[in-house]
Amino acid sequence: MPAKRYSRQRELIYQAVCQTKEHPTAEMVYRQLKPDNPNLSLGTVYRNLNLLAEEGVLIRMPFPVERYDADIHPHSHFRCRVCGKVFDLSMPYDDDSDARAALAQPGFLVERHDLVFYGLCQNCRNAGGESHAQS
Repeated sequence: MPAKRYSRQRELIYQAVCQTKEHPTAEMVYRQLKPDNPNLSLGTVYRNLNLLAEEGVLIRMPFPVERYDADIHPHSHFRCRVCGKVFDLSMPYDDDSDARAALAQPGFLVERHDLVFYGLCQNCRNAGGESHAQS
């Protein structure tokens, strides 16, 4: 983990995000680590997740509740509007073509972009979540 200063808590937080595909929130990371780290505070988790995102080793996804992803390679996501879970999508992601098209727009300096699809995940569809789509 490249970091400006090593911190045991920062390393634990980074590893917690790396070991899951759930795209955890800060609270999820906190709940996972707190039992074995009684001195850990939720504020410490938030600060370190944000620092790791600023350093580019995590991706911060600004949904209504921020989530974090240790896979920093360009890829698409799907967010379920019922349960709020975020999933990686296995599909081609033409980062170079999209970036070239955006850079061709006059006056803009593109630093990064995201591709997120929204809808119902399989579990919510199976649980009747489609009825929520009608309301």
